[in-house]
Amino acid sequence: MLSTKLSKEEWLSSKYLTNLHHKNVNFTLPGELQFELAETSEASSQQLVLFSESLNLEKLFQVQTALADVLSIQVFQPGYEGSNGCAFEAEVEVKPSSDLAAVIESTAVSFQVDISLLKQRPTLAKPGLLVMDMDSTVIGIECIDEIAKLAGVGTQVSEVTELAMQGKLDFAQSLNSRVACLKGADELILKQVRDAIPINPGISRLLAKLKKANWKLAIASGGFTFFADYLAERLGLDYAISNQLEIVEGKLTGKVLGDIIGAQSKADTLNLLAERYQIDASQTIALGDGANDLVMMKQAALGVAYHAKPVVRQQADAALRFCAADGLLALLKS
Repeated sequence: MLSTKLSKEEWLSSKYLTNLHHKNVNFTLPGELQFELAETSEASSQQLVLFSESLNLEKLFQVQTALADVLSIQVFQPGYEGSNGCAFEAEVEVKPSSDLAAVIESTAVSFQVDISLLKQRPTLAKPGLLVMDMDSTVIGIECIDEIAKLAGVGTQVSEVTELAMQGKLDFAQSLNSRVACLKGADELILKQVRDAIPINPGISRLLAKLKKANWKLAIASGGFTFFADYLAERLGLDYAISNQLEIVEGKLTGKVLGDIIGAQSKADTLNLLAERYQIDASQTIALGDGANDLVMMKQAALGVAYHAKPVVRQQADAALRFCAADGLLALLKS
């Protein structure tokens, strides 16, 4: 392995780490800035993954320093490199601390870097299963809030949605109360919302990469079939399940047909699809943003919170706080 020494100024003037990827080079810094970027030989039971659109050498050192009280980090090595950023990984020793999650969260926010500490990582080398929430995860809106705005009850409904996503209200009860507010609305409103649906950044790149690796892709949503079925077709998904609004003579009745698709239903869907497609349990991922995704996340081998509420970030295996959805690829073994 080639080694070289650089001055502190030379290191900190190097803006991006991306050009160091795929180079078998061991870098030693002078004095207090000593750390390494190198190949490692064996996988640890816990791995630290840093991902950012602009990881620079100074930021990498700052993150390492900020985590020093809770994690022992000896070696960083290049990880996933995408069109919107790059990742660095490290085998770590977790130090005894009651503040581990809080320190990781505060460090991630302080330096605007997605930081995940993982005990297990699915791999792209084998088929897998990704089950995604829909609203605010696959798409950048809460469909029921948009319907409510057009129906003239936007504020009333959005306040309940926010409380439900934070886990402060029972999801089924909150959904029924919100849908009841839509009674009498014209069904054409649904098409207006559907035609303007924004797909979240990185979703298409994420799905394309997983499809190429023979993964199965699904939506399990507490939202509505009018949108979930459309997205399944548009994005080429293998499966979608969601709630069905009752419509009579072109008007919403304010009711949901059948059983409510909520937290447990989402988890059950993940198990059902893993069995149907013969996917190893270790190859399952759940992606979501709300409290009603937590049961599904716990059921999956890897539960990932995407631009999520604090309660969800705290309980998920990993959190994508800043990056686009395809940053999830940084969490997988290549």
